[in-house]
Amino acid sequence: MDKNTLKLITVGTAVGFALTMGMNAWADKTDTATQNQLPLKEIRQFTDVFGAIKSFYVDPVGDKKLLEQALTGMVSGLDPHSAYLDAEGFKDLQEGTEGEFGGLGIEVTKDGKSGVQVVSPIDDTPAAKAGVRAGDIIIKIDNTFTYDLTLSKCVKMMRGKPKTPVTLQIMRKGVKKPITIKLVRSIIKVQSVKAKELPDGIGYIRISQFQEHTEEDLAKALNKFQKDHHLKGLVLDLRNNPGGLLDAAVGVCGLFLPANTLVVSTKGRTEDSNREFFTGQPLPNLPVTEKGPEEAKTVPIVVLINPSSASASEIVAGALQDHKRATLMGRRSFGKGSVQTVIPLTPLTEKSPTGIKLTTARYYTPSGRSIQATGIKPDVAVDDTAEGNYPSFIIREADLDNHLTVSGNSTDTDEAKEEAESETASDKDVYKFGDDNDFPLQQAQHFLKGEPVKKGGEHAAKASAKSSQPDAKKTTERSNETSSKNAGKSVK
Repeated sequence: MDKNTLKLITVGTAVGFALTMGMNAWADKTDTATQNQLPLKEIRQFTDVFGAIKSFYVDPVGDKKLLEQALTGMVSGLDPHSAYLDAEGFKDLQEGTEGEFGGLGIEVTKDGKSGVQVVSPIDDTPAAKAGVRAGDIIIKIDNTFTYDLTLSKCVKMMRGKPKTPVTLQIMRKGVKKPITIKLVRSIIKVQSVKAKELPDGIGYIRISQFQEHTEEDLAKALNKFQKDHHLKGLVLDLRNNPGGLLDAAVGVCGLFLPANTLVVSTKGRTEDSNREFFTGQPLPNLPVTEKGPEEAKTVPIVVLINPSSASASEIVAGALQDHKRATLMGRRSFGKGSVQTVIPLTPLTEKSPTGIKLTTARYYTPSGRSIQATGIKPDVAVDDTAEGNYPSFIIREADLDNHLTVSGNSTDTDEAKEEAESETASDKDVYKFGDDNDFPLQQAQHFLKGEPVKKGGEHAAKASAKSSQPDAKKTTERSNETSSKNAGKSVK
């Protein structure tokens, strides 16, 4: 990344998305009057505390450490997603967006009430292979308790050189004793797009993270489907997808929506924070050479989401839902609707760039709704398994300390209660996304073929009998309306 450019991204619950502009442009738009109004009393108090620590603390403390800790606290106290990035954190952020880094392959967040929580294990990584699950609480990393450590410190402890061991101790809902998991770090190469053909002309595509090549890889997969046979239906799997690059999310929507269709808008305090993003617009950060088939713009689509679908995943799901282009199925998403801008700072040394990741705006779906702290509600609710949901300590944006709020937004407490009551699945029900035992995927296939859809779990059977099936039928008609007009076909 060019050190003179703002990098705006949407990686998971720890990183949001934003735009790209020069540092000079950012500086020019800063309110000069505000800059001149220095809070002298507060600054004097800061220097008094600084001096007291230097003079009286039991052990000597270096100036650099004190100032970095002050910066860390000042930024991280704003909201769960703003952070000061030291040289190592700045480098880690770059590596994460490029899709390759050394570590375990876990997207995590920090909450004062529960320590370090797993938002999502990344597919085909040491963490996923060892059985780490979304919602697990990491209480120890190599015998060091995580509760009073910063998120940045915990991430540093889990990342490291490939082929080096690390031991995690986790708490998992439904398990009485802590679980100890021994892992070996490796180079994490995230394969953003996976695709396979299902029976009856249905294609399955899983996007695990939105990266620089996601749009191009998705286009290739869609073209292969079309080349092999006529695509009658598509399942787009965004479960456990923590986010990624905004440009990639817009590009993915462009494969399924007409050109010049609004995907997402952002609103903040500055002119540069107020933007609208449309399909087909030039994306200079993501040169794309592969174009998808026109068939992809009409084929019936089901999008799978869950509580670990966050940020860029919610942008795509919200856009396709608002434009009635797809039917959303699964569980309510995470609810991260804020924009983070990565602002490089003047480096102390040429080889040690630093920066801040600062929340600068909120984003809104095409219909103008904010999903901040509420998430996106699926059109058809489906549990994790036929027996119910996995027992989990899963948290959403609304559960994080200092999370942003939006006037008029409120969480669905009844739905949250029902989800907790439905946590009746056991370890024998665990499957990998996309395999033959994947219950929500099975229901998505039924839905596309016009067959009955099961919500899963005994608690849901009564509710389904009352309302889910009529809603599913209505949503099927709605989601296929555009497709049937243009293509004249539906999945049978």
